[in-house]
Amino acid sequence: MYHFFVNPDQIHGGEVRITGPDVNHIRNVLRMKPGEKIQISDGQNEDYYCIIDQIAPDRVTAVITGRDEEGTELDGQIWLFQGLPKGDKMELIIQKAVELGAYAIVPVATKRSVVRLDEKKAAAKKRRWEAIAESAAKQAGRGIIPKIGDVTDLAGALKMAEGLTDKFLPYENEAGMAGTEAAVARVCPGDRIGVLIGPEGGFELAEVEMARAAGWQTISLGRRILRTETAGLCMLSALMLRLEAAREKREERQFPLHNGVNII
Repeated sequence: MYHFFVNPDQIHGGEVRITGPDVNHIRNVLRMKPGEKIQISDGQNEDYYCIIDQIAPDRVTAVITGRDEEGTELDGQIWLFQGLPKGDKMELIIQKAVELGAYAIVPVATKRSVVRLDEKKAAAKKRRWEAIAESAAKQAGRGIIPKIGDVTDLAGALKMAEGLTDKFLPYENEAGMAGTEAAVARVCPGDRIGVLIGPEGGFELAEVEMARAAGWQTISLGRRILRTETAGLCMLSALMLRLEAAREKREERQFPLHNGVNII
């Protein structure tokens, strides 16, 4: 089922009005017809099942037939603070981070970042990254479009993360997986979690100490050296699995199974 995002004010009276670029995509790319089913999200984690009613040159109207009560969002917010990588690696990172459930991705310029963006280039990059995030959110069936932050320096990132519940910095010089396992196990539904990833070449020691002083826990991701585009996704995968498993356990306690049937 194709998935589209609208603003909340485009939903009223049991009807959704789709405007903008999605109209051309529905009419001329997907060649959809009235009567076909689609899914609509309002970007605030409200998801609706709809049937297309009318397709006009400037709008598509759909009738709401039901709501997705379960949704697809994680029971927690994961903020990925990503050191600016070279080339188009940031596009891949954003796409996959959105698929894995990241709530927000913030590009961070560190001392070893090769890429240096002036204000004009940063604005253009952000528009491109936001478009990638929206596309990935549609593909993954997300209830929100994850936020893409402005490019900031490390001090700005640490300031932004002050209110987070858990803060993890994968670091190649950190030894042992016991600390990582324990850290992930402490994550609970409802937590706001930060993951801080260095660029190619990693963080300088002074930056690591700066993060530690701000409450970030350095952890190991194993004995292998991971590329910057791999490290964050590795950590996001572990956190996603943790939050999804915790949610299922909570639901099982609320609605225990008896011979494979929910007891309500």
